[in-house]
Amino acid sequence: MTDEKSLKTISPFERIRRTNKTGNEFWSSREFADVLGYTDYRNFETVVGKAKVACFNSGQRVEDHFVDLTEMIEIGKGGQRSVQSVMMSRYACYLAIQNADPTKEIVAMGQTYFAVQTRRQELGELESEDQKRLLLRGEMRTHNAKLAEVARVAGVADARDYAIFQNHGYMGLYGGLTAQGIHAKKKLKKSQGILDHMGSTELAANLFRATQTEEKLRREQIFGRDKANKAHHEVGAKVRQTIKELGGTMPENLPTVESVKKIESRQKKALRSNKIQ
Repeated sequence: MTDEKSLKTISPFERIRRTNKTGNEFWSSREFADVLGYTDYRNFETVVGKAKVACFNSGQRVEDHFVDLTEMIEIGKGGQRSVQSVMMSRYACYLAIQNADPTKEIVAMGQTYFAVQTRRQELGELESEDQKRLLLRGEMRTHNAKLAEVARVAGVADARDYAIFQNHGYMGLYGGLTAQGIHAKKKLKKSQGILDHMGSTELAANLFRATQTEEKLRREQIFGRDKANKAHHEVGAKVRQTIKELGGTMPENLPTVESVKKIESRQKKALRSNKIQ
């Protein structure tokens, strides 16, 4: 049985998640609109329309993610009436919230929640942990380079400034731990890279931290080292809060794993061996 304290830590989007008879999860567009603070559902219908276009443009079948249905709502004094609604998949919710009013605080929270969850679902479709780690580590390299460039434009001028900037992101995500603190917590040697010894779950959290910070710096046109550091810390903290709401393990408590460089080395050897054969 869920107690009151547990309910407070559950994401509002998790509370309205439903499961149909076949075991597939979905969200009602009307309940979704209520959580996001849309008092007039017609305004949210525009958001759903944009999400459907985004779904089509991404090459997905719209009907796989948005299903029209009729729901009964209470109208007072025990009465009910039927209304049109949409049964939305997790991916549909992700697209919808990307097109919702960005000035609403709950929208920012939802963007984090559905981005993290959608990424988990994508990773779950890969065959092995090694594959997941290789994919994510490669994406981390790409997005760290992009983040460094955006941070430079924001006023993070040199290597020392960038190390401080990175530490603010880590401190937000790791509950106050700097890169040095994470090294100590994970019992890594100074020469061992933090990202190289992360499992897929931890890498995914850090990738989201990096990509969302990059977008925040661009979108809000943040300038100044202090403001950039604050933004990085805020994004890291929001990702950490989402992990908590989902009942996940905090990143500093996830296990230290074999270096991804060893996996890359084994794959290269296997490829060379196959070519010889």
